[in-house]
Amino acid sequence: MSHDYPDLAQALGSKLAAFRREIPDTMKGFGQMSRAAHTEGALSNKTKELIALAIGIANRCQGCLAFHSKALVELACTRAEFMEMLQVAVYMGGGPSLMTAAEALQAFEEFGGEKATTA
Repeated sequence: MSHDYPDLAQALGSKLAAFRREIPDTMKGFGQMSRAAHTEGALSNKTKELIALAIGIANRCQGCLAFHSKALVELACTRAEFMEMLQVAVYMGGGPSLMTAAEALQAFEEFGGEKATTA
């Protein structure tokens, strides 16, 4: 777990800004798809972010860990909700997802998500 996820999100964000200048049509299309996917409907936006992060874990996408963990913190995701999502991601993805789930928890905590309480 060698990433500083807030720094990673900032670094990737600057590259994505460059993409918006250099490949604007692609980025507009991706942005439109993102907005459509995040529209509240039968599923809440928080549920959709939990699903997106679970898929990011299964695909071992570090940028996904950063952006979706940050979004979940902003959506007031509880540690219990986050841990249940990790449980499903590991179930579906096996050992590699277990390792990436640990990184996702690191990202969640680095963005201010609830930390485990020690008894």
